Amino acid sequence: METLAQGAASAAGQTSGGKFLTFTLGNEEYGVPVLKVREIIKVMDITQVPQVPPHVLGVINLRGKVIPVIDLRRKFGFPATEYTERTCIIVVDVELSPVRVMMGIVVDTVSEVLNVSDAEMEETPDFGGRATTDYILGLAKVKGTVKILLELDRVLGSDGQLGRF
Repeated sequence: METLAQGAASAAGQTSGGKFLTFTLGNEEYGVPVLKVREIIKVMDITQVPQVPPHVLGVINLRGKVIPVIDLRRKFGFPATEYTERTCIIVVDVELSPVRVMMGIVVDTVSEVLNVSDAEMEETPDFGGRATTDYILGLAKVKGTVKILLELDRVLGSDGQLGRF
């Protein structure tokens, strides 16, 4: 049941907290809603698919299901790095209108499950100009750091420039 304060926050467009799986790409920490995460697996053999963008690594066979795998570093335009023993694939559920699919995202390391309170949440600032930030759910200010919380449906989906693949 939504409280009056939560209703006012929703109406004002404020982002609410919750549980997020946090991970690193380079020196930055990101988070995705725990409810979107199906499992975390170590990097396995990825079958390349021709004629796909560079950030689409290919597909994996996970217990009989073929799942596309995206390199989040490449998707965000970061330089590629060698995989380490801490590199892993986060298998997530995403809404790719009009269907729901499972996808894998390769990240440098998985950090922790973080419980972010509403008070620790901050809306995405306006970067002005042509900067597209609709793939950012919000920013979490936790323990003196800022974690970028991602809207996976937009990051991996076909809405907007960042999501195109």
